[in-house]
Amino acid sequence: MTTTAPAAANVLRTAYQQSVAAYWNNHQQDPVNLRLGEVDGLYHHHYGIGDYDPSVLEGPQDTRDERIIEELHRLETAQADVLLDHLGDIGPTDRLLDAGSGRGGTSIMANQRFGCQVDGVTISEYQVGFANDQATQRGVADQVRFHFRNMLDTGFDTGSRRAIWTNETTMYVDLFELFAEFSRLLEYGGRYVCITGCYNDVTGGRSRAVSRIDEHYTCNIHPRSQYFKALTANNLVPINVIDLTAQTIPYWELRAKCSVATGIEDPFLTAYREGSFHYLLIAADRI
Repeated sequence: MTTTAPAAANVLRTAYQQSVAAYWNNHQQDPVNLRLGEVDGLYHHHYGIGDYDPSVLEGPQDTRDERIIEELHRLETAQADVLLDHLGDIGPTDRLLDAGSGRGGTSIMANQRFGCQVDGVTISEYQVGFANDQATQRGVADQVRFHFRNMLDTGFDTGSRRAIWTNETTMYVDLFELFAEFSRLLEYGGRYVCITGCYNDVTGGRSRAVSRIDEHYTCNIHPRSQYFKALTANNLVPINVIDLTAQTIPYWELRAKCSVATGIEDPFLTAYREGSFHYLLIAADRI
């Protein structure tokens, strides 16, 4: 595995990829990620699931926001735990890939749970530096490494991964290209787990609320059916599909009540409640 940092032109191959990288590089101080990560040093770049504790809305007003922040972080960490639960039987000698690794929280959790090597890839150079600093601070930089690479073409060896996951990152890439790369990287019988938002084919095209989410994050949310078409085309067979939509609504309801709200909370809630948007976990095996 090479340790030489690739040139940006070799990683960001299209104008769109450059714009996505610029978005995440320029939103590096977004409080919605930093404030939550400061709770315990695990920095996530995804949303949460589960019912929130209503008591966080009660009690002294001057600490209300702090209580909400801690509860949001708990729900985000719970989401990552559910993803890791579906990776299958992972041992200390296995190697994992976090594709679109953000600030590295889920990779660090995977290493804590399984004791194995984890590589994270992201097209944000800021995120690579931040996540590697976190691994160093936790004393796991020899096992958890983050790389400035494109998840469509990682450069890692064929068949080198026991498991791969994407956590709310697939809406930035072509699914057929992505799953072709994952199929190449996974050993036979290896596991891919995806948590993603996708629009509901049954209701037609993107709803107005889903289009607002696309615009906000400079992404391109896929229809639900596209995931299964692309998986099947690349020898990845779904073994578990879980609809997490109802479980994520409380997170968004709580987030709308705190200081880190960004204004995108209402479109998420509208899309989920009207049924035009789904929050899915898909686990698939490489055959």
